[in-house]
Amino acid sequence: MITGLVSNIQRFSVHDGPGIRTTVFLKGCTLRCFWCHNPETIGRNLELQLHPDRCIACEACIEACPEGAQTRTADGEPVYYREKCVACGACVEVCYAGARELTGREMTVESVVSEVLQDRPFYDNSGGGVTLSGGEPVYQPEFSYQILSRCREEGVSTAIETAGNIPWETLAGLLPVTDLVMMDLKHMDPEKHMQAIGATNRLLLANARRLVATDKPIIFRTPVVPTVNDTPEEIGAIAAFVREMQEHRAGANGSGHTAPISLELLPFHRMAGDKYNSMGLLYRAQELSPPTKETMAALTEAAELCGVAVRSR
Repeated sequence: MITGLVSNIQRFSVHDGPGIRTTVFLKGCTLRCFWCHNPETIGRNLELQLHPDRCIACEACIEACPEGAQTRTADGEPVYYREKCVACGACVEVCYAGARELTGREMTVESVVSEVLQDRPFYDNSGGGVTLSGGEPVYQPEFSYQILSRCREEGVSTAIETAGNIPWETLAGLLPVTDLVMMDLKHMDPEKHMQAIGATNRLLLANARRLVATDKPIIFRTPVVPTVNDTPEEIGAIAAFVREMQEHRAGANGSGHTAPISLELLPFHRMAGDKYNSMGLLYRAQELSPPTKETMAALTEAAELCGVAVRSR
């Protein structure tokens, strides 16, 4: 029985593809974007999230922890040693106040699909479906393939959100059961890409070009992040690449009837701060301000000047 690590299953999502969708967030990612909105999905293994403001100091976690990671100081104050924690979940089971939770759960393909199918009427009426996100869904390829395949068998439209920084053969393996691909484009400059994300854009751009040669609809998505890519020049460079991809696909198909390629701009937000704190992580984007509506409008215009239709939130 194939299982995988799922961080969250979000129902009634309207931002992860067309229509009303159920988004399945999988654990594990190959990139380290310093502003990541879903830090709980980055690690491949389970991790403990701690919410001190919910703690009622009942000390049940101290008794339950087999590793001694939960204890108290000489003054009787509760203390948590994250370096000792193995994320076994023993403290979570006895924490009735919800001050401790794991970043995911192991699920079978059938259990995921069962949850997805609960909202089938909404997919049918809105043109929605299921989207695998993360993290990086291609990081768990067999698990993702089986979920997508089963959903397709049930007549549910399928989509994946990928950063594209994975071997092409692995990504290509999911395409036969994927109806829509959403791929991140964060920056066209390889050095700035490396500084902000921890990897160059060489592999993902190569994968984007290979993807364009298929018949899959593609939405390239750009998170607009201050200090990273929030200038007309930087967004214009991304839009120029998308335009190049559109022309390449059109040129490869003389009939003109090709699957669409589009660009979506997503504004950075700071709502992930509490997640970083709960995981003992430094939130490097804490001092950044979300782009204003005026900034997003100007960046949208810069992209449209390249001849690309742009959706912006």
